[in-house]
This record gives sequence, C-alpha cells and structure tokens, in this order.
Amino acid sequence: MKFGVVTFPGSNCDQDMIDALRYDLNQDVIALWHKDKDLSMFGTEDCVLLPGGFSYGDYLRCGAIAKFSPMMQSVIEFAKKGGRVIGVCNGFQILCEAGLLPGALLKNQNQQFICKNVFMKSENTQASITKDVTGRPLMIPIAHGEGRYYADDATLDELFKHNQVLFRYCDEFGNIIEQANPNGAIRNIAGICNKERNVFGMMPHPERASSEILGNRDGQLIFQSLINNN
Repeated sequence: MKFGVVTFPGSNCDQDMIDALRYDLNQDVIALWHKDKDLSMFGTEDCVLLPGGFSYGDYLRCGAIAKFSPMMQSVIEFAKKGGRVIGVCNGFQILCEAGLLPGALLKNQNQQFICKNVFMKSENTQASITKDVTGRPLMIPIAHGEGRYYADDATLDELFKHNQVLFRYCDEFGNIIEQANPNGAIRNIAGICNKERNVFGMMPHPERASSEILGNRDGQLIFQSLINNN
C-alpha cells in the first residue's frame, strides 16, 4: 500500500503526515504537488492524503480554492474510481468543498482557534480506517478555527443510516456528551466518510499522535487500521 501526501500553498502538516507514515509506520510515501496531475503510480488499494494547514491562505473559504487545483481534479477522479482518500483538518474542509463528502466545516462555536488534545470514539465497524479502533476513546490533537461540522437534518439522518460517521467527540471514558465537544460540531461529529467508504475526513490530527517522542500513539492506531483492512 502506497501513500501520497499533497502539498498545497499554505499546507503546514504535510511533512508531519509524511514523517508519521514513513518513519512511524514504515510505509511507502510519495510527496505530491498541487500543480501536478499525475496519480498513475497509485492504484485503488493505495491512499492519497490531504493534510492540514491553510491551503491557498484560506482567503475565500477554507478549502474553497484548493478544490480547483490540478491535483485535486485528479484526486476527485481517483476517489470516484474507488481509490482511498483521507482529508485531515484543512484536508477535510477541502473534501467537503469538492463535494467528495457532504456537509461543511463552520467557524468554531466560540469563534476562536482551538489547539489542544481531545478525545474521540468510533462506533463504525464497517470503514477500514475505524475497524480496529471501535469502542475505545482515542486522544488526538485538534488545531483549527473552522472545525464545527454542520449538515442539515436530512443529510445527518443519511450519514447515520448508512454508517458514514467515523468519529464523534467524547470524554476520556468514551461518553459522547456536549461537554466533550470542543467546537460545537453537530451531534459531536469529528469525522465522516462517503457511502462507498473510501473517502475519509476528520478534523483531529492523527499524524500528531503517532510517535512515542510526542507522548501519544493513538493516531498511529487509526492509520494502522486502514493498512490492516486494505
């Protein structure tokens, strides 16, 4: 399984992602540039990642400009053919803007940038990225100003009906409660996937919790689940 990590102007977590995959998980990683288009080296069993940061400065709206980049046109086609795509933080925003995932990421409820460790839990036993981590709270860092997931009631009902919710914010004991919700995300949603379960988006940063040096390896478990269930 190969991983590709896209760098946009304003990306600031691309090297974090590359290091976590290459050195902490011993995976084959290829750096991708936003102006390029070639994804011919990847098959549907491989994965392209959109990292966190502030693509194109977030001058219009988070992720709104990045969706028009040459590379994103190829990523969209790659996803439509069944290739795996993961968007983390700004990458999640890009996936929503590009229409690969439903809903939107709005400004945090407190209107402030939040950077801290949070807990999240998965109850999704069908998605490859969560199969091995269901039922246990994971401590993963967040760092965003616009991470409040929102969708209308009809979309939310579809997400839960088709088991597309990947992660929900919880407390350290796994209780999904309002007090554990850091940004006001609707129904405590921290991550979702598409119906085909090959496109994944999440606001928390698993690449920042994948090394003993960082004092936390919970994020590594998420990547390992994807690899194990490829």
